[in-house]
Amino acid sequence: MNKQRPKNLNLFTIRFPLPAIVSILHRISGVFLFLLIPFMLWGLSYSLASESDFQFLQDKLSSPWLKITIFLFAASFLYHFTAGIRHLLMDVNIGVELKSGRLTAVLTLIIAFLLIALVGIYLW
Repeated sequence: MNKQRPKNLNLFTIRFPLPAIVSILHRISGVFLFLLIPFMLWGLSYSLASESDFQFLQDKLSSPWLKITIFLFAASFLYHFTAGIRHLLMDVNIGVELKSGRLTAVLTLIIAFLLIALVGIYLW
């Protein structure tokens, strides 16, 4: 059989449902966290080296650019955490139906946004 169906490979023209967007953002935040691991481990190691190094790092972390970096790390962590809980619930068959999947996707976005806003308020 030769099927001549049209193929749309342009991802920017496809309209994804909300649960798919939440899942894709979960993967993107995971990659971002993975890429930031060396920098966070360096900062932890540097802060534990001595009291003067800790004070130096604390002074540097008060700059706006590093606060933005810390905020991005915290935002991706909090989103990845909340979406991960959603995926764990789906592993035990909670929220796998269409209606409940949409509801958990909306709840994931709302809870993550609230947690990220709290971190933003705390940092600034």
